[in-house]
Amino acid sequence: AAPGGGRADLRSPQAVAEPAPTGGPLRFDAPMRAKDQLGLDGEAAASVHLERAGMRIVERRWRCAYGELDIVALDGDTLVFVEVKTRRGLAHGHPFEAITPAKVRRLRTLAGLWLQERPHRGPIRMDAVGIVAPRAGSWRVEHLRGIQ
Repeated sequence: AAPGGGRADLRSPQAVAEPAPTGGPLRFDAPMRAKDQLGLDGEAAASVHLERAGMRIVERRWRCAYGELDIVALDGDTLVFVEVKTRRGLAHGHPFEAITPAKVRRLRTLAGLWLQERPHRGPIRMDAVGIVAPRAGSWRVEHLRGIQ
């Protein structure tokens, strides 16, 4: 099965077969979609922005069965869970508009699961980084502290 549960088209030049690291069954990796690459690039830019602001990145792209945390960082002794949203432009709204109350609830749930694996004594905060990344021109990075 291909990523996402579908079947890989073996005739497609985009389906690349390679042995799994354990020597197990073949794995099919399709090329990354442009929006997924934009998201990864946005997370990298957000990490740089946060580090320049004095934060220390603890983890990126932590995943579990319930979802993914984009960035976990320390701001002094405060543990910060950061949701990153990246857009090419504002035609579909500002990146922060995609952070709905349901998304914040999910972020809190994921943070709780992360904390079960890595206990932290100290304050905890939820932040958001919104990035507008036009194909040509400078990227604009905004950081909201303490989203609720």
